[in-house]
Amino acid sequence: MTQEFNIINAQLVRVFNDILTIEETELRKSDFSDISIKEMHTIEAIGMGENKTSSEVAKDLSITVGTLTVAINNLVKKGYVDRVRSETDRRIVRLKLTDRGRLFFRAHQDFHKKMVTAALEGMDEEEREALTKGLKSLHYFLKQYY
Repeated sequence: MTQEFNIINAQLVRVFNDILTIEETELRKSDFSDISIKEMHTIEAIGMGENKTSSEVAKDLSITVGTLTVAINNLVKKGYVDRVRSETDRRIVRLKLTDRGRLFFRAHQDFHKKMVTAALEGMDEEEREALTKGLKSLHYFLKQYY
């Protein structure tokens, strides 16, 4: 293996571990210490936009609807998510962030904004395109592999 390979591998592992550690640490110190990392990602997948169904959120998270239901039940009890029946078809239930859920979502998005801004700092357009291409390739590999 080349030195370049070893450096890139070490950086990817370091970045992944650092992001998880920082997110966990910040959660524990915040007003949102009652949610887990998995619940945080669930809130992120529900998002602020159009209310999604459980099937849509489960697909985004690459988990089963049954697994998602457990997380949603907990988030409803904790006051982060509401289930809302469709006005046009009462069989359809959509997931919606509560005020507390939206507050958390915005705070978490702020962390991501700072992280991406720091990663792109000092890069020219060509370097940004190369980073974007590399990350897309990595994501594609991970989706295919798992």
